[in-house]
Amino acid sequence: MRPSQIITYLVIFLFVLSFKNSYAQEDIPVRSLPSEIFVVVQKSAKDTIKWRWKRGGLINLNLAQTSQKNWSAGGDNFSMTMASYINAFLYYQKGKHTWDTNLDWNFGYMGSTSTGSRKNDDRLNITTKYGYKIDTSGKLLLTFLINGRSQLFDGRQYYSKDSSKLISSFMAPAYGVTSFGLDYQPDKSLSAFFSPLTARSTLVLNSKLALEDLYGIEGHRYQIAPGAFASVNYQKDIMKNVNYKANLILFSQYNHNPQDVDLDMSNYLTFKINKIMSATYSLNLIYDDDVKLFGRNLNSAGLQVQSQIGIGVSMPFKTGYTRISM
Repeated sequence: MRPSQIITYLVIFLFVLSFKNSYAQEDIPVRSLPSEIFVVVQKSAKDTIKWRWKRGGLINLNLAQTSQKNWSAGGDNFSMTMASYINAFLYYQKGKHTWDTNLDWNFGYMGSTSTGSRKNDDRLNITTKYGYKIDTSGKLLLTFLINGRSQLFDGRQYYSKDSSKLISSFMAPAYGVTSFGLDYQPDKSLSAFFSPLTARSTLVLNSKLALEDLYGIEGHRYQIAPGAFASVNYQKDIMKNVNYKANLILFSQYNHNPQDVDLDMSNYLTFKINKIMSATYSLNLIYDDDVKLFGRNLNSAGLQVQSQIGIGVSMPFKTGYTRISM
């Protein structure tokens, strides 16, 4: 099955969920942030037009460590893995006007006696979005969105413990999206954003990496491409103390292989143990026709897959409100 067919089935499935849930739940004007990128922070039912500003965030930290000596089955004498997630958000709402700003940073690091120390995750996303409600129910918003994503530290392709090659760094690459479209939010668990008017920019500010043409811009330092953009976001407590969040991002470039739709999909399950302890499982899928991958007999685009299981601490930031006199 082609990636484009998989994408089509995913979009149809998630849009069917949106119409099903819109009749099954109470109408509450709640917004979730579509992002690439884009992470949805669920709001409670009390977050209605009675507030102007809301701020907050979350820190998740998972650690795993293994040590052994004279272990007959083999393996590393010592290994440690760290995975972290930081989110901060700022929301504004007054009447028909909304403005959401969201920052997310995922970072992972691993080390062992055989492979040394290296990062295994580094994703920085910043999104700001202005919306204006255009229907009486408050479910449909005319929306202008800006998003940027990159990484903070160097990324390397490892051939052995002492042999590696630089393949990415801060702002190399960096991706930006400027988009104008419609945001449909039938209930608090689901939102769908679509824009036929989108400009996506790709930056590779490291001159050496730009010359290697790893990111589909033919040796240049930057490129701006027009296209269509869509995002479907879903988040809900599927059972007691278990939350499921899914984000699907699609982009088609008008002037370069529009049939090859770029895909970014994340799935995140959180199992709450107590007030600060939680277990998590994540599955991330990325397909970008312009990004070349490296490995055995591979020097072309392909489906990127990442999954993680962890247990650790979860610490929400203190949130605050500024309320409107009603």
